[in-house]
Amino acid sequence: MRNRIPEIGSVIRELNLNSDFVEYYGKYSAKVSDFSLGNRPSRGKLILVSAITPTPAGEGKTTVSIGLAQGLRKLGYRTALALRQPSMGPVFGRKGTATGGGRSSLIPSDSINLHFTGDFHAITTAHNLLAAALDNGLYFKTLRIDPSKVLWKRVIDMNDRALRHIQIGLTDQNSSGRNSAFDITSASEIMAILCLSENYDELRDRLNRILVGFTPDMEPVFASQIRVTGALLAVLREALKPNIVQSSEGVPAFIHGGPFANIAHGCNSILATKMALENADYVVTEAGFAFDLGGEKFLDIKCRQGQLAPDAIVLVVTIRALKMHDGIKLADLPAENASAVFSGLENLEAHLAAAKFFKRPITVAINRFSTDTSEEISVVQEFCRKQGIPCEIANVFSEGGDGALSLATCLVTATQQPSPRLPFVYALDETIETKIEKISKVIYGADGVDFTTEALDRLRIINSIGYGNLPICMAKTQESLSDNPRLLGRPKNFKITVRDFEISNGAGFLVALTGKLLRMPALPKVPSAERIQMDSQGVITGW
Repeated sequence: MRNRIPEIGSVIRELNLNSDFVEYYGKYSAKVSDFSLGNRPSRGKLILVSAITPTPAGEGKTTVSIGLAQGLRKLGYRTALALRQPSMGPVFGRKGTATGGGRSSLIPSDSINLHFTGDFHAITTAHNLLAAALDNGLYFKTLRIDPSKVLWKRVIDMNDRALRHIQIGLTDQNSSGRNSAFDITSASEIMAILCLSENYDELRDRLNRILVGFTPDMEPVFASQIRVTGALLAVLREALKPNIVQSSEGVPAFIHGGPFANIAHGCNSILATKMALENADYVVTEAGFAFDLGGEKFLDIKCRQGQLAPDAIVLVVTIRALKMHDGIKLADLPAENASAVFSGLENLEAHLAAAKFFKRPITVAINRFSTDTSEEISVVQEFCRKQGIPCEIANVFSEGGDGALSLATCLVTATQQPSPRLPFVYALDETIETKIEKISKVIYGADGVDFTTEALDRLRIINSIGYGNLPICMAKTQESLSDNPRLLGRPKNFKITVRDFEISNGAGFLVALTGKLLRMPALPKVPSAERIQMDSQGVITGW
């Protein structure tokens, strides 16, 4: 496919990017270093793509996002994508490739799915450099910090359950060791910091503010006190520059950052989004997992901090996923079952209710599979008609931009009217408990929130050091609107249980840990890595 698409230079010219600020990474990728782009008034309309609660059947947000952007381009609009980079952990684990599919894909997909331009490696290295410097200060007793109150762990860009609980420092004569853990790189606070920083000065300030632990007297210890911020900046210098590639039909795509939406804020970088908006008529972006996770965080965290606001929202559904929300097993999905589709619509209904809070035009996109029948599709269309919500079929896997023309036309119409000021679910000056309760009730449909004793103890510390006004980043299972992954559809009569908090002071939010969600995923029994092969010509198969 690479031989049939233009090199990245033609994409750069289409966006009128200043070539003085473009750094090429081979024929098909580049980085853009003009940070002032994000500070100028945007010309484009921003379309947020989200979805219903994910299932093993797949929803295809990225594929629909790419297809929609290609459809908008076919209508004659200058269009760009603003998406996240995949993490290698899920690529080799359960998810596989995360660059779209069929005729709605990103190019070069194999590079994007692997090391790409090295951003994830830089974030991993910077995170672990701070951890190493902290432990070095403990060893030489040059840092006043209680080893039992160290908050900063280590990260790796791989799913590895064996690293969830570890002991470190066992060989040091001056240390008896301590318990620690690894998180996946996508959950690193430095990943979030990179995605929320718009220039090197802001990046430095955020890195300095990282809370790494406490003294024996419970005084906060910040990364600035470890004196390696300059080194962290050096490691992250290239990573802050957004990457640009293209879709299979030549739509420019800014690919930058990759925080997960179940354990982090789930959006690509503010800088990349603003760069795209400054150079395109329409920008299509997506938020990780479903609207209850990525969508809410995009609006309450990214838009709040970056002074952004979407002009329209797209909720992606598949007939297959709706059936699974009625309890149909994966192997039985190809069989026509309109009644199961109808029952599964309660999950879509819940996400529509949450999305309506933000007062943006909403469109439902049916990501069509070959096994979908007309009767099943009509069930969804009739439901949306009664809801007063436009519903369009996106046949983008097999048809590319041509399969999204009706969806693209619908979005152009939807974005013509000016939008009201973007409301947020909570105000920053409300209590932490109130913020979480509002998210749980308005977005998840919960009856309320329970806080464990450990969470309440952590809350007292957070309030005592003055962090009560930070936004909330909920860490919650992506498999359910509740914090119980077994509750499909639209759960009722449930509460969200907050078991602990993590303070991401550099990123500028508090992470509320719910249920049994872990910040280090695991490989499945048969990981995707077992299918991946490479031939003598360097061609990778088995994604």
